[in-house]
Amino acid sequence: MAGWPLEELGGKTTLEAADTPVMDRLAEKAEIGMASMVPEDMAPGSDTANLSVMGYDPKIYYTGRSPLEALSIGVDMADDDVSFRCNLVTLSEKEDKYEDRHMIDHSSSEISTEDAEILLEALKQGLAREGYAFYAGTSYRHLLVWSHGEVSELTPPHDILTKRVGDYLPEDRVLREMMEKSYEILSAHPLNKERRAKGLHPANSAWFWGAGTRPALTSFEERTGKKGVMISAVDLLKGLAVGADMERILVEGANGGLHTNYEGKADAAADALLTGGFDFAYVHVEAPDEMGHQGSTEDKIKAIEYLDGRVIGRITGRLDQAGEDYRIMVLPDHPTPIKVRTHTKDPVPYMIYDSRRADSGLVHTYGESAARQSGLSWPDGYRLIDHLLELDER
Repeated sequence: MAGWPLEELGGKTTLEAADTPVMDRLAEKAEIGMASMVPEDMAPGSDTANLSVMGYDPKIYYTGRSPLEALSIGVDMADDDVSFRCNLVTLSEKEDKYEDRHMIDHSSSEISTEDAEILLEALKQGLAREGYAFYAGTSYRHLLVWSHGEVSELTPPHDILTKRVGDYLPEDRVLREMMEKSYEILSAHPLNKERRAKGLHPANSAWFWGAGTRPALTSFEERTGKKGVMISAVDLLKGLAVGADMERILVEGANGGLHTNYEGKADAAADALLTGGFDFAYVHVEAPDEMGHQGSTEDKIKAIEYLDGRVIGRITGRLDQAGEDYRIMVLPDHPTPIKVRTHTKDPVPYMIYDSRRADSGLVHTYGESAARQSGLSWPDGYRLIDHLLELDER
């Protein structure tokens, strides 16, 4: 959701340019500031950032992105297993050599889970090798587990959009061979021929990244005293919930894209809080980040506006109607600026609204500039959740 000022928007960010009447109304009586969700010496991934948002210090709890996704889809990793995120990506097709191809799309036009499962089955058959196993996830996001494997630094595909891939291939011989062979299998697959005919990007290569070992998180409820629930379409977030012993609610039609079931997520959160016996709901919406990766200013603004009216407005409306007191925090996990189309370590704007608060806040709109002007700052962003839950006042 967060980003950098854009000349085309008159020096505003996409968050500041979006029409967000709900967030701006909350901002009038809210605490607003900036928070650093990614430690200086760590990569600005959704994994490290969301660990911080949930109150887990990434320096202590981070063991890699893919293992968290493995938890989500029920993969029981051994202590010496290494898992990798396996994206189904789109590479350019005019070049003769694999290493000369360019990264066109990290999500293959946000490929549907149904299409992706067909292609992943082709990879399972064509890349079968003892000690390596593929597991299907959601959309373009899948998993490779290497028994008795080795963790290595690998490049996320969304970090190298438009770039030649040869400079970012794995040093490990087997992983590189599997990626190269995946192109031979997928580029000629009948499903990709259909996708090209429909004007969709072909999912013509596997791309491995996010390596890590089995994680070990402490229970969210034991740490905070709050019974929590996770609502997300993304395996990473669902895996975080499994690791933290939080419940998960799977919303029909929630797909992590621009056209997701926003209202379904909002209703799931409100139901969990009002009648489900939960004290805390974590609602994750992937669309603003995805549109940042796509480099679409128009669609990122649209995603932010959908979040405002169809999620935040719907949740707060139901809680207000029920006469419940509540506190709500709104924030991105990290920026994904349109200009660079990938994540950055910049601090993010946060807002904490308390329905019991009657006085006016320091600023009256929610956005990066207003948050900076407030002077409030959390250099250790993982501590912010305790502030929301008022645990820092114990």
